[in-house]
Amino acid sequence: MTKILTGGVGKVEVTRAIGALGIDALDIVPSSDMDAAMKLRVGQADYYLGTCHTGAGASLGVLVGLMGSAACHTFGRGVPTEDEVTTLLADGKKVFGFSMDQIDTIAPLMARAIAARG
Repeated sequence: MTKILTGGVGKVEVTRAIGALGIDALDIVPSSDMDAAMKLRVGQADYYLGTCHTGAGASLGVLVGLMGSAACHTFGRGVPTEDEVTTLLADGKKVFGFSMDQIDTIAPLMARAIAARG
């Protein structure tokens, strides 16, 4: 089972949006950014989806600092394509930030792409 941690100001909304998809292979858990960084580093979680008002600042600050920028990507206020998400996952990105107003679009897109990776 793939474990996705959610964080930031919209962590509950992201958790609900992904949970509503009914993808059995995903375990979605709300988290703090510090706890998420520690769990990702030791392999107790696979991905982190963080939200804030811009999708670039508070959603990823701690994780960029502790995981390194190579593991992180922000969509900011933009909406990625399925191909862009697939490429980022294939490149080893594990931490993603996006804005609150994109939760209903990006959270399901990320969940489906992560589930497709197995």
